[in-house]
Parts: sequence; C-alpha cells; structure tokens
Amino acid sequence: MATTISRRSFLATTVGAGVAVSQPGQVSADGGNKPIDIGCRLELFVDDYLVGQLRGARRVLHHPAPAELVIEHDAPWEGSGSGYHSVFQDGSLYRMYYKAWHLEVGRGRLRTSAHPLYCCYAESRDGIHWEKPKLGLVSFRGSRANNIVMAYGRVGSVVVDPGHPAVFRDENPAAPDDARYKAIFRSARPHGLLAFQSDDGLHWKLMVERPIITAGAFDSQNLAFWDPVLGRYRAYWRIFTAGTTTGKTWRPSGYRAIRMATSEDFIRWGQHTDLRYKNSPQEHLYTNQIKPYYRAPHILIGFPTRYIERGWSPSMEALPELSHRRLRASANPRYGTALTEGLLMASRDGVLFERWNEAFLRPGIERPGTWNYGQQYIAWHLVETRSPLPGAPPELSLYATESYWTGKGSALRRYRLRIDGFVSVQAPLSGGVLVTKPIRFRGRELVVNFATSAAGGIRVQIEDLDGHPHRGFALQDCAVLFGDTLERTVVWRGSPDVSRLAGQPVRLRFELRDADLYSFRFRS
Repeated sequence: MATTISRRSFLATTVGAGVAVSQPGQVSADGGNKPIDIGCRLELFVDDYLVGQLRGARRVLHHPAPAELVIEHDAPWEGSGSGYHSVFQDGSLYRMYYKAWHLEVGRGRLRTSAHPLYCCYAESRDGIHWEKPKLGLVSFRGSRANNIVMAYGRVGSVVVDPGHPAVFRDENPAAPDDARYKAIFRSARPHGLLAFQSDDGLHWKLMVERPIITAGAFDSQNLAFWDPVLGRYRAYWRIFTAGTTTGKTWRPSGYRAIRMATSEDFIRWGQHTDLRYKNSPQEHLYTNQIKPYYRAPHILIGFPTRYIERGWSPSMEALPELSHRRLRASANPRYGTALTEGLLMASRDGVLFERWNEAFLRPGIERPGTWNYGQQYIAWHLVETRSPLPGAPPELSLYATESYWTGKGSALRRYRLRIDGFVSVQAPLSGGVLVTKPIRFRGRELVVNFATSAAGGIRVQIEDLDGHPHRGFALQDCAVLFGDTLERTVVWRGSPDVSRLAGQPVRLRFELRDADLYSFRFRS
C-alpha cells in the first residue's frame, strides 16, 4: 500500500511536480495513530482516506441518472465527431467549450476533412438549457453567424489545433484581468501543448509562441487549472506508457495513460510525473477530467474515459446500429468493436489516485447512439444546477457524449447526481458501523449529508483513540438521524455543541441502519 501524500507537503518539499511522501500529523500507511487535521473542511468518501474500520457497512459507488439532451452538434461547422467539452460556472453564466469535428465513414475508409477543426462555445443561464450564440468571430463558408471561437491554423510560428480544447476560469487571485480565462490547445506544429489567455473567454491570444509541454501523445483532452490548495497550476495530459521517438517521429505503444506536472506561472512546468493508482489494473484511459471538487478543493476528482476493445461476438452483434458498426469496423476493427465509458477517481496529492474499477457512467440502456466508441466521454467538469423536484435542494449536473460518429452530429446529454453523491458509506437495516481514523477538527457543530429509509437511521459517537466515548457524546446520547438531506446537524443530549472536543484527537463512530452517509464536516 502506498504511503499517504500531503498536498501541502507536496508544495513545501518540491519544485515542479515532485511527490512528497509524508506529512506531520497524518495517519501513515503502516497504521499509525497520528490524527489527521481536517479542520472544518468537508470530507467525502470518494477515497478511503478517513476510513478506519467498516463493519457490516461498505463504501458504495453511485451512478448519475440520465436527463435531457442539452446540445446536438448538428450545425454545418460541427459534426459527428464533436466532443471534448469543458463546462464551468462563471457567475450567473454557465460556459461550455468543445471541439467541432466531422467524421464520415465509408466502406474501408474514414474521412475527416469535411471542415477544419474548430473550438466552439455555448452558454446557459441554468446549466440545463444551452444556446449557441452567434459570435461573429470566425468565418465559415462566408458567414460569421456561428459559435466558433477559434479555427485550426497558424498563429505566429505555431500551428494551433483547437480540436482538443480545455478552457477554464482562472481562480488564481494573482491572475491579471486580461488572463482571467486560460486554455490549453494542442499544437499541430511543433508537437506539444499551447497556453492561451483571454479577458472575456471569447477572444484568445497566445501567452508564449511555443509549446509549454512537449513530452506526450496529447491525442485527447489535455488540461490545466489552478489548484487553490497547492497554490500552483496543474496540468494533466495523455501519454502512452511505452511511446518512443525516432528522429522527429513519435510512435505510440503500450497503454493510454495520464501524466502530470505543476507550474507557478502556467508557462514553465516542472518535473513530469505519471499517475499511480491504488488497487486498479492497468487499462487504457483516454481522458482524465481532473479538477478540485468545488465544495472540497483539497480533493481532486477525475472522470477518466475507459477504452476497451471487445472484438466481435454475439453480444457485440446484438448492440445498437449493427450495420453502421460493421461499416466503421471496415475502416478499422476497433472503430466498430471498441467501447468507452466513464470512471471515477479521487486523489489528495494529485498523483496517487483511488480509481473505482467499476464504471461510474455505464453506456446505459441500449438505444441508438450508445454502446459505441466515443460514448460517455464526460465533460470537464461538473456544475451545480436546480433540481426538477419543487422544493428540493440543488443537484450536480455532468455531461457526456453520445451518437459519436453514428449520425449527422454527435450530442451531449446531461446527467444528474446528488451533491457529494459520488460514493456513500452504506449499511442495511440490520446495521453497520464506520469508524474514522483519528482526526482533529475545528468548529462547534457536526453536520452530515445522508439518506435513510423511513425505518433506518444514523447515530454518531465521538470517542477517544482507545474507542471510549467522550462524556455526553456516546451513541446512546445521540438523537437518531433519519431523512434525506444535504445537511443535518447532529445533536447529543439536546445540544449540537462539540466545541470542547475541538483540537483533541478523536474518532467518529457512525452507526448506520438502512442508510447512506455521503459526507460530513464540522462548522463554527
């Protein structure tokens, strides 16, 4: 089992993208009892970082529920291969950037020259209903009435390929106004990744006239962002585990994988580090979609795409659109028999990830546009949206592709998920127990995000490191929690006040019956 790595130590002990291996006051991999200082931050169960013991309970991966199609890439400048979406909320506006590309399949061939690669833009006021504004920036067939932000072509001494866009609003407090938005685009010549900046998210200029990163495959959505906990920028991009360079030619081999580096200025990037995983097999990962979770930025959450070639079989022939599948396979067998789906992974240091081996976003019920190569590429990243249920709290929306090169245009579907609802600690009605590792906290109250049945419930005990309950905070002192809410305060003997235990090393013991516990935090 790998040594736990601190993201703060990561910053303090490295320059560039090195990896730290210790943190004062942190539980170590050898089972030490040094408490983890969680302060008043929100803690999730997407990893086992705080899990000390589970008895009769288990961590359960939850799956997003499909909602409506939000974008159909049916404009003449878009096409069947549109994808690689970036989504984020910017004040009252939701922004989306994506590649516009068309793939046309014929017997024994694949044509991609219907139009140049473009980066396009869409926006929304609620994250649910999206529009493609007429920006007037790039001419397409004699008209600028389109939503194209950037076209393939030469900028200075480099040739920009905007078909692999990753765009974000820079939350670095030191970022100047004219660089409030940043983007990573691929460089077609020379090989590498280019850094762009913008003051409005629409008009872009090169930050430097050269690739900022050159060692990689880059044939995917390569991205970068500001990490507020690390206090640096991070970049994640596609590599092959055994790629080789001969002269000026780079040849991919091995597995599709992910590499990372950090930077203080977005231009100069430090040592490159390949991602590692806990208890996960080596398999092909196309995208990575990593970003700090907005409610708990000390946790990096990624939605990589798993790629697997299943070959021909009766089940493959039973999947949707067999005739078109065979047509794609005539150009290359994998175009017809490869499948893709979305995974979930999380990290505290940005290098070592706990990756769920089971699919987070499966291909879903069989229907046209599904169960094909290119489906369920999850957009980078998720946003908070209103619930369709009147009076219900907000929920998370994430977006994923379908109908990839199977029709006139690919599409983007919204999926719904409970806030913090990626993974829960779950127990049946017969009961189960979660005991955390030793922690220290700040605050006066403990609040939890949970769901129970009408017959189920949760009780919480705060205990010392020997397992003895602190006076007044035993299970029998705790009022049973039941319901389904994003935030409920825990009460012992009629009071929620836990401030006399703040700063002390404690464990939390959760007793669950027919319940799911998604997250918890202490607050003032």
